[in-house]
Amino acid sequence: MDFSQPEEQSVRLKIVKAVLETGRARRLIGTLALVVIGTAAPSVAAGLEEDLGRNEVRIWGAPLVVEAGATVQELALPERLERLGYRRVHRRPAAAGEFFWGHEVFWIYRREHRVRRRRHPAGLVGLRLRAADGRVLGRVEGQEGDVWLEPELLAESFDPRYGRRRLVRFEELPEHLWRAVLAAEDARFFEHRGVDARALARALLRNARAGKVVQGGSTVTQQLVKLRDLSPRRTLGRKASEALRALALEAEHDKEEILGAYLNAVYLGHLGGVAVHGFGAAAEAYFGRSATRLDLGQATLLAALIQGPNRLHPTRHPERALARQRWVLDRLEELGWAPPAELAAARRRGLPALKLRPPETAPAAAYLDWLRERAAEVASRRLDDGRGVVVWSTLDPWLQELAEREVSAALSRLGGRDLSAALVALDATSGDVVAYVGGDPRRPDAFDRGRRARRQPGSTVKPLVLLEAFERCGGQRPLYPAHLVEDGPIAIATSPGPWEPANPDGRYRGPVSLRRALVDSLNPPFVRLARWCGWGAIAERFRRAGLDLPPEPAPAFVLGAVETTPLELSAAYATFAGKLGRRPLPRPYHELRRPDGRRLDRDRPSDRRVASAAAAYLVRDLLTEAGERRAPLPPSLRPFGKTGTSDGGRDAWFVGGAGGLVTAVWIGRDEGGAAGLSGAAAAAPLWRRFMERAAPARLGRPATRPDAVVTHWVEESTGLRVRHSGDGRRQEIFRRGALPPRRGPFWNRRDAPVIR
Repeated sequence: MDFSQPEEQSVRLKIVKAVLETGRARRLIGTLALVVIGTAAPSVAAGLEEDLGRNEVRIWGAPLVVEAGATVQELALPERLERLGYRRVHRRPAAAGEFFWGHEVFWIYRREHRVRRRRHPAGLVGLRLRAADGRVLGRVEGQEGDVWLEPELLAESFDPRYGRRRLVRFEELPEHLWRAVLAAEDARFFEHRGVDARALARALLRNARAGKVVQGGSTVTQQLVKLRDLSPRRTLGRKASEALRALALEAEHDKEEILGAYLNAVYLGHLGGVAVHGFGAAAEAYFGRSATRLDLGQATLLAALIQGPNRLHPTRHPERALARQRWVLDRLEELGWAPPAELAAARRRGLPALKLRPPETAPAAAYLDWLRERAAEVASRRLDDGRGVVVWSTLDPWLQELAEREVSAALSRLGGRDLSAALVALDATSGDVVAYVGGDPRRPDAFDRGRRARRQPGSTVKPLVLLEAFERCGGQRPLYPAHLVEDGPIAIATSPGPWEPANPDGRYRGPVSLRRALVDSLNPPFVRLARWCGWGAIAERFRRAGLDLPPEPAPAFVLGAVETTPLELSAAYATFAGKLGRRPLPRPYHELRRPDGRRLDRDRPSDRRVASAAAAYLVRDLLTEAGERRAPLPPSLRPFGKTGTSDGGRDAWFVGGAGGLVTAVWIGRDEGGAAGLSGAAAAAPLWRRFMERAAPARLGRPATRPDAVVTHWVEESTGLRVRHSGDGRRQEIFRRGALPPRRGPFWNRRDAPVIR
């Protein structure tokens, strides 16, 4: 039927009037309600914020496990708890959501919460502290097991333009706010069971007269269902599903909870390209104040926006917004829901003054995009249909905020608006991505430099050359840190012509130990070392460490003339920490689940053997000395690291580890132009500032010295073993079975083993 024709409109009007007169619609709705209530049979209904709709997305940060050995300040425990909404008290906590920080004990009354499918009950946990410095010694007597903080909500969308909500409890809102919403959207909200037959019939009648849809009959409950569960398609089946789901929702939850959830979820326009959801966020975005402090004029303007947030936007269409707001005021007067004097005052003031401030967006925009890609790999159809997903991520929100703050500060110090940066921090053992900055946080964009920007890493690859030298050296006798190699002019034949690498300062130092070659970042010794062990063997070790090399790379790859990413390099350097000799595969999440809890995917920790633990330990020891020179940290954090600078200062790097973390930092220009940067001056300070706060909070498991590593005295000028200490001698570490010859009484220095 074409209801745009007059005769068809008449038929439709007769149908609607008949339904109204007989009351059949009302009886049908009542019957449906009884059926749904009887079949739903909820036991203990979860709160609507936890009982997710099918379309909702929740991305959770990783719960922090509180480890003994760190101080309360290093763990940032009070700050983390306050981020979660806990309140500090001055006595032992008596209610969930409170914490107490004493001299010898730290009490946390954890709230009930859920991690994946497991629900953890509320409970009081205590940490024993050392009074002198607040260091965590363990749990209080009588309590066992790990102490963790509940996860923090990172985001409710994969889209970084989705503004963060500001959840407001219904009982804290002024009555005139929710009255204004009901006056505009559902005046009989407290009278119907989720579907209002009277309002639906009125809408049908008015639409039939107009020949088009001019009025909706959806209740607030139905609108909430539409937001949470249904696709935007307008079909008869979807409307029926909407009605049934609304009835079920009202069978499980009380009216105040439903209305509160709606007020926290409803879409209220865009500001600065960021979507505004919920009255808590809207009050701050449009008026710069809490929703609990909105006056009648402000409340009615926001209520007016619900009908068409962009069509009625107060900055783009102030006349329309004012007209709709006055209509809401008239409805309040008609219903007797507001004092006449307040209504008159609101009308006189006209459109409320705006104090625009776009809502905050979720952190880690590049990381969210990575999660979206991974989710699409296992549930592409689900995401294409607008269905929701719950991500139990690996990200530490406190570390993420620290990383973004430090990256912004570093770029500000360096100056130049064309510089960008990336920072990737991994748990050295599991490969969990705990902080991820894919660009300049001050000017977020769609390009992810953590995974996508393939740049030359400079000298950061030299430890991988040493890894092969100490492990197999291409099938020859493995080398050791004290072995000498010539630092002098060298020419390597290549197809374009001779390649003659030199040191940045143009100087040569003669025979040097491999230790000194790495610490001073000398180039000719590493080229000679790679030639000695074999270019192919070195390239294969790079590949085992996770770097993507062409089949036959040019010799310059051993000095960093190869492309890689911060994510790849951070994983490669985890070989020198955590599980020594093993490279963990970086993982951005633990699990993906449907909103109803069913699992879509689990990303288990996995790693790959790159070299023996002994060889990795030798390289780490050399990197410890190199890191102390460029980015010093307290020795208790067991720091190590290496700078890297590509030709022309295009790329500045620092990659290394401390505590239980491995972090890679890159700074450069997106177009790859010369920037005059160096790893030591640009990247190392950023790495140090981040890690001096991050590493103490995540101490991790220390990499213990393998039994296969032994210590001997050596003569530095020859690299040979000697029996005792003395001038020009030092203690050096070796792999058992890969020792230098012993220095005899008649040894000629010119006969010392040197790679030339």
